[in-house]
Amino acid sequence: QVQLVESGGGLVQAGGSLRLSCAASGRTLTSYLISWFRQAPGKERKSVAVISSIGTTSYENSVKGRFTIARDNAKNTVYLQMNSLKPEDTAVYYCAAGHQLGIYPYWGQGTQVTVSS
Repeated sequence: QVQLVESGGGLVQAGGSLRLSCAASGRTLTSYLISWFRQAPGKERKSVAVISSIGTTSYENSVKGRFTIARDNAKNTVYLQMNSLKPEDTAVYYCAAGHQLGIYPYWGQGTQVTVSS
């Protein structure tokens, strides 16, 4: 079992930055693919960034060039650096872990990000 805990959310003005953390316990994340999802009120949960076990990354179009996903295997933690934040980035952000793209058995509880205009 992998337990994931997100942190780092909060309220920020448009144009600002936040760094989300996804800390794991129970197992090392080294072999896992990790994705950051977000869910805005009334909308579906959507993946915004993915990092493979070997560090390959991919991003949803709306966050490309603004968000960066990275992993620190020594700390068993994955980060999402979010720059140039926009009000439409407001959502609950979740991290998820799995061994196959699109299949994530393990989820964190989420952290709220609110971007004011």
